[in-house]
Amino acid sequence: MDEQYNNQGEQEGNTIGSPPASTLTESGQSSVPENQHQTTQDQTTQSDTPQAEPQLPPQPYQPAPASYAPANPGLSQASQKISSIKSSYSSHIIGQDEMFESIMVSLMSNGHLLIEGVPGLAKTTAAHTIASAIGSDFVRIQCTPDMLPSDIIGTQIYNQQKHEFTTQIGPINHQFVLVDEINRTSAKTQSALLEAMQERQVSIGGETFDLPKGFIVLATQNPIEQEGTYPLPEAQLDRFMFKHVISYPTIEEEIAVLKLPPTSSSPVQQSASIDDILQIQEQVRSISADDRVLSYIASITSATREPEKYGLADLKPLIEIGASPRASISLLAAARAVALMSQSGYVTPDHVKPFLIRVLRHRITLTYEAEAENIKVEDVINKIGSAVPVP
Repeated sequence: MDEQYNNQGEQEGNTIGSPPASTLTESGQSSVPENQHQTTQDQTTQSDTPQAEPQLPPQPYQPAPASYAPANPGLSQASQKISSIKSSYSSHIIGQDEMFESIMVSLMSNGHLLIEGVPGLAKTTAAHTIASAIGSDFVRIQCTPDMLPSDIIGTQIYNQQKHEFTTQIGPINHQFVLVDEINRTSAKTQSALLEAMQERQVSIGGETFDLPKGFIVLATQNPIEQEGTYPLPEAQLDRFMFKHVISYPTIEEEIAVLKLPPTSSSPVQQSASIDDILQIQEQVRSISADDRVLSYIASITSATREPEKYGLADLKPLIEIGASPRASISLLAAARAVALMSQSGYVTPDHVKPFLIRVLRHRITLTYEAEAENIKVEDVINKIGSAVPVP
């Protein structure tokens, strides 16, 4: 180190502020005072070696989440909008929180919803309340056995003055369409909804008309008095994202209903706009999902078709038709929507599990053997959900 410093001193010469030159001893070796030697050594070391950054104490290992997504400030705003809609809903509807979740998740996922329940459980009131809370264009269609497809999608009317046909679009041309007691109309009329629900358009007289943005069909059906009804075909049932079976309120909720004013007709406070819903739909589609979660969803749907591959050979004779790939798509869309509601940027299996029954119950057809043994489709779904391993 001293030789390096001496060589440097010979090249640069003595300058102001530089250390004094070393002296030679009798043996010919350079000699530097001890204190100066130490100072020179420290200065040379500081100039040659960069200072090391301060070391932090070791931190405990924390595994990363299954799928990481950066924080999105829009998630908080969307969650606040949904909370405001829930407040407007709760001011007019007592209980039925799960029905609110089904309607909102369907709306956020750009899907459709089928609600089944006995009369008097506020199915129509809930739909109208949410439609008013988001400021959407609402219409109610009451289905009857004599209804025709043109009563829903529209028809062409002859104008005698102009001697030409003009197109009159039916009530389907609204943003929020409530089809009440859909199973009371004929299969021909029910099929008129297929194109509207899937393609978001209707065809009348060879012309195609796009439906408004934010279009959603919320259909209700009555599980009692099956005389004179027409069960929905599998092709149309598959178009519905959820089938929500509504139950009776608790006794506490019913007492709260009795305490409401008899003529309560206060308007619903609008908490959001249809543009807000469209923006939330875009945010839902941006929620990330790890490949392991995708595999988990696909495995659940696959277990409804080939249960023997998942150690469920006893379910094979009970399932006639399993769920289609549209079930997997609906499960992922629902999981993304509820992840956004919880302000999470990624999907976890816990976001998928609550929707297994609502997504699969109308997509699985049981055999006569299962019906003879009084086995319900919900029991089959619960068994599949317990058997498929969670990542």
